[in-house]
Amino acid sequence: MGIICAGATDIGRKRKTNQDSICLDHSHHFFAVADGMGGHNGGDIASQLSVKIMPEFIETHSNVESEKLMKNVIKEINRSILKKADENPELAGMGTTVSAIQFAGPQLIIGNVGDSRVYMVNNNHIFQMTRDHSFVQEKLNMGLYTREDAAKDPQKNVLVRSVGIEADIQVDVFQYRICKNDIFLVCSDGLHGKVSDNDILYIIQKNISDPSRCQLSDVEKTVNDLIHQANENGGQDNISVIIAVAQA
Repeated sequence: MGIICAGATDIGRKRKTNQDSICLDHSHHFFAVADGMGGHNGGDIASQLSVKIMPEFIETHSNVESEKLMKNVIKEINRSILKKADENPELAGMGTTVSAIQFAGPQLIIGNVGDSRVYMVNNNHIFQMTRDHSFVQEKLNMGLYTREDAAKDPQKNVLVRSVGIEADIQVDVFQYRICKNDIFLVCSDGLHGKVSDNDILYIIQKNISDPSRCQLSDVEKTVNDLIHQANENGGQDNISVIIAVAQA
């Protein structure tokens, strides 16, 4: 199976620094977004450390079963962030989201902590494959909100789970069997918080009308158009976007 993947991260229009980082590990078909948080430069450091660890850890643990490997790499990131914060008190409280995918034959392995997301697009539909670990998502889980209500909640960015905050971390990991013409999107809330699911779907399908025939240039244009739209809609946050297309 061939994988066509491109990604980019953008500072947006309001922030002074970019605390997002992305991992494009083509050799291991591993792709991830980390959205950092914390005072001073903590968010930058947490997300950058995350994407540095990913390919190194995967290279040295390539014999581990795929789902276990996904969980272990995020746990290793968690330990490393906590260790760095212990060594430098100014970084105390720094953390990051991590949303990651790895192609393993006909299976896609998905890992998630926080409110960065993985989406799948197929047959004129878009599906959110991860569940946010946020205060607003908890309200959704209890049936108190609709998705439209959640988008307007002033606490929508308050996380109940992130990487690098607590020693014992729960990581959501699962498998998905890849279908023909599946397109996968990994993104930070700088995209999904500013661009609706329907608009994301429109932009992806406008640029990649036939996934089986798309080229790298089509995927790169899709990434850039999504970032452009988030900025056009305000660009209040850093924006990270990865698009991956699996071609049989």
